[in-house]
Amino acid sequence: MFENLSDKLDRAFKVLKGQGTITEINVAETMKEIRKALLDADVNYKTAKAFTDDVKQKAIGQNVLTSISPGQLLTKIMNDELTELMGGSTAELNFPATPTVILIAGLNGAGKTTFTGKLANFLKTQKNKKPLLVAGDVYRPAAIDQLEVLGGQIGIEVYANRESKDPIAIAREGVARAKQNGNNVVIVDTAGRLSIDEAMMVEIEQVKAAVNPHEILFVVDAMTGQDAVNTAKVFNDRLDFTGVVLTKLDGDTRGGAALSIKSVVNKPIKFIGTGEKMEALDVFHPDRMASRILGMGDVVSLVERAQQQFDEKQAAELQKKIRKNKFDFNDFYGQIQQIKKMGNMKDLMGMIPGVGKAMKDIEVDDNAFKAIEAIIQSMTPFEKENPDSINQSRRNRIAKGSGTNITEVNRLIKQFEDMRKVMKQMSNPAAMASMMKRMPKM
Repeated sequence: MFENLSDKLDRAFKVLKGQGTITEINVAETMKEIRKALLDADVNYKTAKAFTDDVKQKAIGQNVLTSISPGQLLTKIMNDELTELMGGSTAELNFPATPTVILIAGLNGAGKTTFTGKLANFLKTQKNKKPLLVAGDVYRPAAIDQLEVLGGQIGIEVYANRESKDPIAIAREGVARAKQNGNNVVIVDTAGRLSIDEAMMVEIEQVKAAVNPHEILFVVDAMTGQDAVNTAKVFNDRLDFTGVVLTKLDGDTRGGAALSIKSVVNKPIKFIGTGEKMEALDVFHPDRMASRILGMGDVVSLVERAQQQFDEKQAAELQKKIRKNKFDFNDFYGQIQQIKKMGNMKDLMGMIPGVGKAMKDIEVDDNAFKAIEAIIQSMTPFEKENPDSINQSRRNRIAKGSGTNITEVNRLIKQFEDMRKVMKQMSNPAAMASMMKRMPKM
């Protein structure tokens, strides 16, 4: 996410490296490089110019403390200004009524239906809501099927009327159904439409008038860059939407849409999509995104993702097993599944300060766990529960059954044993204290 932009901004800051003070000359040179980096990222020209002018004005004349370099000071100013550029503060959804009606709008192929499912899952699991999905796309083949499949995956009802071709009536019927069923949120999926298609734009205005939504979310493909911003402006003029959703931020995103859209339409980015899985949806935090763009990581979001997969009861049971040295391959496999649910591996690593830059030229395969999973799945139930029973003949059978080789099986079992020893020590305060005493003095 934003790797090219981050890299170019990092190079721009090097102009100030070794400088003792911030001057108009060295700041002007740095701002030139930063403006170029923003334009390369497909940021709106007026936005890029206004942004660098603001940063330059705040940087010139700043006194540099002996403990802070000019580059560090400019990074702080840039962080503050990027945060402000992307909205300043987090914009949450509002739930002023029961049911709260959320209308989803956007272009063809932006990922509206997938986002609709993700949002319903988010509201159910994170906000304790009871949403109803309404299939309002009557034009795209299999759109209703797609929404019903997503609803089935996350256990949420979908209202659809396959006999009707009137999205306005379907939206009304969906809201009525929600009131009957006690749903406190209604999410209306709509067909993708081009802003130049007047008939379709009038139609969505009529859908809005029919259900009087409390939130209108405009879904835009982040990979389309400046085009996304221009389209958002046209849709906002017609719908006056309440927030923006950026999808496909896990792809080759230059960052222009995220950095420009708030300043152009003056509406906040509320969510970002970071993958295809139903859990791959994050609330947009401008300050955290600014830190990530500047290569400073985002530990808070990383911890939040981990907490979403955290089961307190399971954790307590796992802790007991670790203390009794009963941690087995079933537990290990379960931990892998929880990590996978947290999202794209390279994206997760980019949240760790300093790791993002180190990983920029390294490809991280999201299928990295597949060999490990295959090895564990090739074990018998007895072997999974009793790792110490896996002798050489069993290892040979496991290697053959998993499509790996004996070296990979031996490596996994050795790593598992080492990890189990460390976990056992960490669960024992006395052992940890003894280990700390044996450590050499610094």
